[in-house]
Amino acid sequence: MHDVRDPEQPGRLLTIERDALIPLLRGRAEEDFARPVAACPGWTVRHVLAHCSAALMRVVEGRFEPGVFSPESNDRDIAERDGWSNAEIVDELWRGMTEAGPVIADAGGKLDGLALGEWVHAGDVREALGEPDAYGGDGLPDALALLARITRERGHVPLHADLDDQDEPLRLGESGGERPPGRFIGDGPTLVRLCTGRPVDGAPSFELAGVEVKELNIFG
Repeated sequence: MHDVRDPEQPGRLLTIERDALIPLLRGRAEEDFARPVAACPGWTVRHVLAHCSAALMRVVEGRFEPGVFSPESNDRDIAERDGWSNAEIVDELWRGMTEAGPVIADAGGKLDGLALGEWVHAGDVREALGEPDAYGGDGLPDALALLARITRERGHVPLHADLDDQDEPLRLGESGGERPPGRFIGDGPTLVRLCTGRPVDGAPSFELAGVEVKELNIFG
């Protein structure tokens, strides 16, 4: 049974996060943009934001040359913005989060993972700035739905996630295979952390059985 894709979901996720993140960024002191980001060793808040804005503008402008989104390409995108002010980077991010949704919707699912990655990076920034709702907030339901569908489409390790605020388990990964699904018990933001290779130090307690943490990382 195939998942029914909601083409508007990735753009909706970006819009929700735009409306929460951009005002937060515009109110921060300049030195906050130099804070290190634990989930992205060697990168600061500014680096993450520059990467995110550049990736979204590539989508908006249809610039997908060979090697795009590789570590080398990401470093070049960040370096190209070295002379920009923090405000200019935030403005570009606002535009990308506003305009990329329709392009992603029309791409037939090929770019849905990028929207999820942008939302996860917003969580990286929130955590670096000491703000609440890292990997949570109003976008979490759409993010979890995207995560579940993407892991199923890519044939990731099967996992049944019993989330604190849901009556039915969220089913991730390949179904119907020989391997029985693993089991996660905990909250949604912690599940996102585990499935995207983010640190879980300080996260609420959770249970994980039948699968190794390293197997869950969709970006690994």
